[in-house]
Amino acid sequence: MKIACLLTAIAGASAFAPASQPTRASSQLAADLSGIRGVGPETAGKIFDPLDLAQWAPIEHLRKAELANGRSAMLATVGWLFPKLVGTFDGPVDTTDPVLAFSKADPQWWAQFIIFCGTIEAVKYRAEVDGKSYTGEVDKEAAIDWAKQWGKMDAAKREDIAMKELKNGRLAMIGIASFAATVAKARAINVFEHPGGP
Repeated sequence: MKIACLLTAIAGASAFAPASQPTRASSQLAADLSGIRGVGPETAGKIFDPLDLAQWAPIEHLRKAELANGRSAMLATVGWLFPKLVGTFDGPVDTTDPVLAFSKADPQWWAQFIIFCGTIEAVKYRAEVDGKSYTGEVDKEAAIDWAKQWGKMDAAKREDIAMKELKNGRLAMIGIASFAATVAKARAINVFEHPGGP
């Protein structure tokens, strides 16, 4: 009886499994990936896609996500290191522990941060609608160009800057992940060494 119930539950659960999605043909995928920025000695001269995500999502979307996450990671790395190297400002956040700082930050600050992020996303969207680029496409005007330098650069300089941003973003993503892993490991060890304690 238990086995029958288990098999019925498994059969019922399969009804909620996502339908298989067709993948792109490998020749089309290879054509999409040829000439994409980011190939270099650190990726062994080929596209770095260990999870084969390129077969499931558009390349352009993946590149935009990589750049957005890389830019966020660069800012997060600075935010992680700044209090440890410089110290904290006067206010409710008086710790250099970034994880504790999240809980000490005023909710009003979080609201302002979310509005700021939404504003940046709206600017990026509007610029894309206007034909501008926020992904470093050398043949387009930059969506956000605070220093007004993008238009003064030639194509080779633009490509160099875009490649540096991509590689620094990748490095920052690895860096912030290692910082977070170090804190998580230290907290896990502390829990096992002092159960029920701080």
